[in-house]
Amino acid sequence: MSTYDFENLPNRSNTGSIKWDRYADRDILPMWVADMDFRAAPEVEAALQERVSHGVFGYTNPTAEAVQAICRYMSEVHGCHIEETWILWTPGIVPALNIAARAFCNQGQGVITTVPIYPPFLTAPRYQERKLLSVALHNSAGFYTFDWDALERNITAETRVFFLCNPHNPVGRVWSRDELTQVVQFCDRHQLILVSDEIHCDLILSADHEHCTALKIDDWVKKNGVTLMAPSKTYNLCGLACSFVIISDDALRRSFRRSMRGLFNELNCLGYAACAAAYQHGESWRRELLQVLRRNYAEIVQFTEETMPLIKVSPLQATYLAWLDIRALKLHHPRTHFERRGVGLNDGTEFGVPGFVRLNFGCPPSRLREALRRMKIAYDDAVRGDK
Repeated sequence: MSTYDFENLPNRSNTGSIKWDRYADRDILPMWVADMDFRAAPEVEAALQERVSHGVFGYTNPTAEAVQAICRYMSEVHGCHIEETWILWTPGIVPALNIAARAFCNQGQGVITTVPIYPPFLTAPRYQERKLLSVALHNSAGFYTFDWDALERNITAETRVFFLCNPHNPVGRVWSRDELTQVVQFCDRHQLILVSDEIHCDLILSADHEHCTALKIDDWVKKNGVTLMAPSKTYNLCGLACSFVIISDDALRRSFRRSMRGLFNELNCLGYAACAAAYQHGESWRRELLQVLRRNYAEIVQFTEETMPLIKVSPLQATYLAWLDIRALKLHHPRTHFERRGVGLNDGTEFGVPGFVRLNFGCPPSRLREALRRMKIAYDDAVRGDK
């Protein structure tokens, strides 16, 4: 029996929602940006209401409660001891990626990453006027692995940073300890700083996999690694703009902090309260969420196999984001094609790989079924040549 409500869709109109405002006044279901259509855990809502009842919202330092909650969470959930002084706060993972590119690369130097990848991995180096090297992951029937030969061929003497996404957005891989060890060895061999985005680490859907934080791979990471985390994806708190960066090495931490200067200081005071509450009291909500997401993903796979066989769904181990290979449909403008049939998806071109779309299934099952129904119309039209 469900304890929490994952069946009813909150009305998000007139709330400034980036996700829903894209298609305001149009009959298009937004299934794109990684923002779930579920209310936050009641325990988090209660903590926010308590904080609001105080009535004063001045400049706020990281609260002891939030910092201690993170340390306990890293120890109890991920089996990794961290010190309070290792934690720096940013208003999101995207700013953290930009700061890392600025902090660890000089002009003329750059970042290497793999594609497809979350778009800010590709834009952050360019925004900071650093070089970008993107190397394709190896795709075998939708299952992605690192292409080490290609990475070795493309690395240059000016490359200083490796951007890693674990679990991976958008292909849904949970990298194994052996794969992560290879990443660390590659970075060590080429004297790279490893920046590991682990924001989806508590959304493991596969019973056969568990997240391994980069911090546990090798002591090398503690001297040369930066780990990015947040409760925002797991607990649907993106709008509270609160994430944290774990850097154990003093010199790296000073460089990162120095590159933050003048960009932002204090974070949203409500973000700290929500972060603490999520890690302290949100576990039962998270476990129930995972059951909903697993059922949603299974429905996507079954529906696609039975009614849209030319679309291939990548095997998903984590996240609430399905990665769909639609190359067989030969669509020139996939996003527009699906929007005209009433469903809004991410175009793979944004992730560095055309011919794919990303579907956000973090929503009530009834909403997902309606989105799939509309996708079937778009699929049939494409097969008939109506593109």
